[in-house]
Amino acid sequence: MCEGIPASIAGAVIALFMVSAPVPVAAASGTTQAIAAAVSDASRPSSDTERDVDRKPADTLAFAGVRPGDAVADYAAGGGYFTRLLSGVVGPEGHVYAVVPSPLYTIPTVVRGTADIQAWAVGHPNVTVIFASALQGVRFPEKLDLFFISQNYHDLHDRFMGPVDLAAFNKAVYAALKPGGTYLVLDHAAASGAAADVTETLHRIEPATVRREVEAAGFRFEGESAVLANPADPHTAGVFDTSIRGHTDQFIYKFRKPRS
Repeated sequence: MCEGIPASIAGAVIALFMVSAPVPVAAASGTTQAIAAAVSDASRPSSDTERDVDRKPADTLAFAGVRPGDAVADYAAGGGYFTRLLSGVVGPEGHVYAVVPSPLYTIPTVVRGTADIQAWAVGHPNVTVIFASALQGVRFPEKLDLFFISQNYHDLHDRFMGPVDLAAFNKAVYAALKPGGTYLVLDHAAASGAAADVTETLHRIEPATVRREVEAAGFRFEGESAVLANPADPHTAGVFDTSIRGHTDQFIYKFRKPRS
């Protein structure tokens, strides 16, 4: 175990690797340590670390398969919670593109969060903040190993975002990734059979909708993680409702761009 890294964090990451697809031992060990170190990084703001108990970042990053040296996009990066973590995992040989879609930049909390990311990125040259339209924000100066979108895929369906042409968006993600690259979608689950406007009313999306749209672009479904699942969530309240905020039923889907 790495010195200074809590056993609970490292243990969670190791357990996930044990049930994942085979990974070379040296690579798995290095990635486990990188994730644990990123989560334990003392430079992370308290506003981030206080949310770790609910967001389970070590488990989420391990499932995503991010590794040192990877090129990653954190789309709709918000306040930079995952941007900072991804930066720590990919290290100096990797790069993180924190994308701020222009429609979201009208939201005061996003404006403040983006300012925080920009200030933090000054001391972290492996992070680039990108301001662009929803579709232009899926273009990068290099091919990616991982495209990561957390709690914002549902927004792409909403009027204030365009709405975005999801077929074009997912095809753009496909083009942005290297062969074998990963597309990771984490979002708040809507009830099965929910109306299409649930993305507007409750800020949720039916998992089956995400899978259908992403697979239509050519991606292969790799699996899902239930680490953020909450069976007690009735799926009837908006995600900002105090009765469920921070404890919504969330799904994490992993898709793969075929290697050939």
